[in-house]
Amino acid sequence: MNIKNQDRVKEPDIEYGRYSYADYLTWQFKEVVELIKGRRFKKAAAAPKRIHQQVSLKLSTKFYNYLEGQKCQVYDAPFDVRFPIKSREDDKIHDVVQPDICVICDPEKLDERGCIGAPDLIVEILSPGNSKTELKHKFSLYESQGVREYWVIHPENQDLLIYTLEHGKYIPSRLLTTGDLVESAVIKGFALDLEEFFSDIE
Repeated sequence: MNIKNQDRVKEPDIEYGRYSYADYLTWQFKEVVELIKGRRFKKAAAAPKRIHQQVSLKLSTKFYNYLEGQKCQVYDAPFDVRFPIKSREDDKIHDVVQPDICVICDPEKLDERGCIGAPDLIVEILSPGNSKTELKHKFSLYESQGVREYWVIHPENQDLLIYTLEHGKYIPSRLLTTGDLVESAVIKGFALDLEEFFSDIE
């Protein structure tokens, strides 16, 4: 085996790798690692910016408080979401992501390792660690796997886009920002006042 092939064994190739959840479980990286269609995506090794963590914690808390006592449950990263296609076997699953926040309303999808199947709602909070390629692939993955609602938050700009699944395709909201009241089609009755939400985030 030549050096190039040895390197590919040690470090899965982002462009050509066809890796599974079974492979994923053997890796020991400092970075967050996700699989999309068998390709490995590594985020920056450094911790997310403080503003990212503020938004994540505050929104997770709002979801948690609203959903307490209800069937739906909220989880934040690190939390593996696996998307099986034909089989639930580890070596047959090629899509594994760690959304910043997800809401799962079907308890049958939860196990000791996270979620297997599409969450009802996923939130991704943009940071320098997100690549355009990663976001493009995640959009396609979430849409094709039936994630009913997908939120993309830009903390620095204090704005939000919501993609709602209709007839298998995502329909984007207008750009939501300070002064808007955000309502979820998935979590009935939940509302988020963006002016209040971002008021103490900086």
